[in-house]
Order: sequence, then structure tokens, then C-alpha cells
Amino acid sequence: MPRRASVFLVPTRHPGDAAAVAALIDAGVVRASDIVAILGKTEGNGCVNDFTRAYAVEALCHMLAPRLGLTAEAVAARIAMVMSGGTEGGLSPHLLVFAVEEAEAATPGGALALGTAFTADFVPEALGRMAQIHATAVAVRAAMAQAGIENAADVHYVQVKCPLLTSARIAAARARGATVATEDTYHSMALSRGASALGVALALGEVPEAALSDAVVGADWSLFSARASCSAGVELLRNEVVVMGQAPGWGGDLRIAHAVMPDAIALPAVQQALRGAGLDPGGGQLAETARLVAVLAKAEPSPTGLIRGRRHIMADDSDINATRHARALVGGVIAAAVGRTDLFVSGGAEHQGPEGGGPIAVIARG
Repeated sequence: MPRRASVFLVPTRHPGDAAAVAALIDAGVVRASDIVAILGKTEGNGCVNDFTRAYAVEALCHMLAPRLGLTAEAVAARIAMVMSGGTEGGLSPHLLVFAVEEAEAATPGGALALGTAFTADFVPEALGRMAQIHATAVAVRAAMAQAGIENAADVHYVQVKCPLLTSARIAAARARGATVATEDTYHSMALSRGASALGVALALGEVPEAALSDAVVGADWSLFSARASCSAGVELLRNEVVVMGQAPGWGGDLRIAHAVMPDAIALPAVQQALRGAGLDPGGGQLAETARLVAVLAKAEPSPTGLIRGRRHIMADDSDINATRHARALVGGVIAAAVGRTDLFVSGGAEHQGPEGGGPIAVIARG
């Protein structure tokens, strides 16, 4: 039976605001049982202690629980909840609701295809290492199978939510005689994102198994996925994977395309993704904003301290974290191109696109 994917973008007034999603369900626009994933941008700091992510997940689970006849815990186990903290600059807090339902017919040439999968909970010593890479690759392949995507070339974006290390988790590993990849909790976010991204790369055939080891995570930037977007948070212990592709057997008028930004100001890459999704960027700002459903991108401060040969100070600012600078910069570039600020721009692009750059995906109506 053909399936149809739907995507709804709704604003939020604060991290615990689930009212707009509830309104969609209560008005019959989407069935709660059809929701497979919810992605959100919250106005936290995006760092280890960004509890706006957990707050948003909790609010959504408690809102969905009575509508699904489940406990909040069962909702969290069923629906991929990917909250990305940080709406610096002009980025607007919002939620993206992904749903899948049966369709009467498939769209010729295919349409947006969605699949989700979850790893088991990780022990602290697995984060940032081959165990996380392998588990993520298995989950990506499972999500592809669920979506009916047989060819990795049909995958355009893989969104992963992954865990991080806290002082308590590090202490628990130490008590068992285990060592962790790092005892710097902030650095653990980068290693977890990086290992998850390399797991995506392995699953999609972008990086061979022989090139991977614990040592390359967060070190060998020549290894990356052009389609991975990974966000780390304190609110979970497993990886949650959402595969987005363009595949036959799916109906509806949504399509997805991706490109790779080689650096933070790569406007042509933004325009390439827009064109791939069937939109005309023209010579200036996008005019077809009504057809634009969502933009998802990664932001990364160049570790060389340079952008096209000119110095930046993102990594030298002791007051504002570098990933926060990067989100604001990349968000501004994309917003100028598309004429909107409700963009899912996530910071920390370790092994997600080339050094100092990152992937971008556009979902649009045909």
C-alpha cells in the first residue's frame, strides 16, 4: 500500500509549548497515531545544561499521551523526539511534525519518504566510539528499510538525536572500571555527534568500514557524511534516527533535496538545495515561500579560525560558545536566501559535511 508523508511546521511560544501540535490533532489536520517524529528548535543554549530540550520532549509526550491512549513514557519510546537547542540571531523557535499515513496512490517519480529507528541505550563508555558508530549504522539501515528506501542515493537527510556524557554518567562508568572517550562533558557532545555521523556515513556507503576506528572520531575530518545531522542532548541515552528520502511507493506532493555547504557562507549551496526541491531561488530572495515546508542544516565554526582566508573569532569568544555563533551565522545566510527565520539550524557539525561546512536539506511542496 502506498504511503504519504506529511510535514507540519508550527511556532512555539516557549520550550514547553505543545499547544500548536495539539491544535493540529484536535482539528483533525493530523492523527496522533500517524506522527512518527517531532523535531524542534528550542531557545536554550544548546550545551550540556540545555534543559529546554528535555522540557520540550516532556511537554510533547504529556500532550500526546491521552491522545494516543499511552503513558508519556510509552510516547517517548514510540516517537522520535529530536530537540535542538539554540535559536541565536534571528532563528525562530518552532516544531516540525512528521507524519505517515496510507495513500491512495504513489506519486510518479516518488515523493518524500520517512523512516525512523532507535538504538538500544548506550553505556557511557560506548559514546564517541565504534560501538556508537556501528549501532547508528544498524539503526539507519532499519529506518531505510521501514521507509522502503533500497538505494542509499535516495536518502537526502538523516537526523539523529544522540546522548552525551554527564559527571554522573562518567562516575558510573568509572565505578565499573570502564573508561570513557572524554571526561569533558561538553567535548562529549562533539564526540557523540561525530560517532553518530560516521555511523550514518557507514550505512550510506560514504565511508568504508576499514577507515573507521575510535581514534578517527573527532580527529580525521576527511571522513564525513554529506547527509547526516546529529544533535546531542542530556535527555536520552539512545540514538533516535529519522531518515528522510525521495523514493517510489510514496504519494503526496512533498519532495526533498540536499546540498553541502563547504563553509558557513555558501549561499550557492543553499540555492542548489532549493532548486533540487523544485523551487526557483531566482537572483535574490526566494519568492515561493508558500511552497517551502522546511529547511534543515548544520552549522560549524571552521576549526582553522578562517572563513575564505579571513579570520573569525568564534572559537576565541569566552562568553559565547562557538556553536552558538555558528548557528546565528548560518541561520542568517539561509534566512536571507529563503525569506524565513523558522529554520532548523543545528550547531556542531563534526563529521557532518566538510570541515567548517555542513549539509543542508529542503522540503518543499511540488
